[in-house]
Amino acid sequence: MAGLATLRRANVRLPPEVNRVLYIRNLPYKITAEEMYDIFGKYGAIRQIRVGNTVETRGRAFVVYEDIFDAKNACDHLSGFNVCNRYLVVLYYQGNKAFKRMDVDKKMEEIDKLKTKYNLNEEKK
Repeated sequence: MAGLATLRRANVRLPPEVNRVLYIRNLPYKITAEEMYDIFGKYGAIRQIRVGNTVETRGRAFVVYEDIFDAKNACDHLSGFNVCNRYLVVLYYQGNKAFKRMDVDKKMEEIDKLKTKYNLNEEKK
């Protein structure tokens, strides 16, 4: 028999941007994965945490929850949470937006190559 919480969740409609993957910004650079589990694990079972470790990605992380409702709860409660005098920015990961931006950059590169190939870079008078 299904629990009451499961039945309630079945009838809830979540906004389209809600998903199990959270994107976290403004993290302290020296935060460890264990500290991330301590903070985010309070809201539900976590499948994976990826903390940025390069110059471009430090201060950022991805947290993947097992359950979408746990991810929503964590996002609602931890956005603006203070960690070592830094306020966390917690967002839902929007993969399609990230890839869309890459596609635009790639298309602009292709256009520039075609302009060069067909000698269309000259300014018209």
